[in-house]
Amino acid sequence: MSEDQSVVSEVVEAEDVAIEEPVNEDADAPKVSKREEALNNEGEIAADYLEELLDIADLDGDIDTFNESGRAHVSVITDGDVLVGKEGEVLDALQELARLAVMTETGHRSRLMLDIAGYRDKQRRQLQDLAADAIADVQNSGEPVRLSPMNPYQRKIVHDAVAAAGLSSESEGEEPRRRVVVLPKA
Repeated sequence: MSEDQSVVSEVVEAEDVAIEEPVNEDADAPKVSKREEALNNEGEIAADYLEELLDIADLDGDIDTFNESGRAHVSVITDGDVLVGKEGEVLDALQELARLAVMTETGHRSRLMLDIAGYRDKQRRQLQDLAADAIADVQNSGEPVRLSPMNPYQRKIVHDAVAAAGLSSESEGEEPRRRVVVLPKA
């Protein structure tokens, strides 16, 4: 076999492999639903928007995105609490701005959740503890327990904790004084 024949043979074999098994870089990646893809897109749009804001304000922070419970989540990991503000007011405003950025880009309303410096995580744990105390009070007294007014996000966390404990709850009142009432078993 001459040197030329050897080279042609290798090229043909390489071409055969390419034809028989096309290279697919995502072959091992799990299939992603259209909904999951849309949530990933929401998270990326919001992350890009927030990254630009951080750059403009000359603030440091790492941005992480993930999906949970049918929502895109964006987390800004930072040491300062300037982006959280008093009682999360700045965080809430930034979340709304990020949602508007997503809506502007996609044309669809977003339910995106933003957390900064672990504020929402800490708040979730505190609300779950509050719910656990209310559940214990209801179980001990057999009487409903009314909690202080909360925003819809906070009420949802409490309602979920109460339901997980096998009790029921309801919201009463008008915004911004709407509150959760934990009810005894009927």
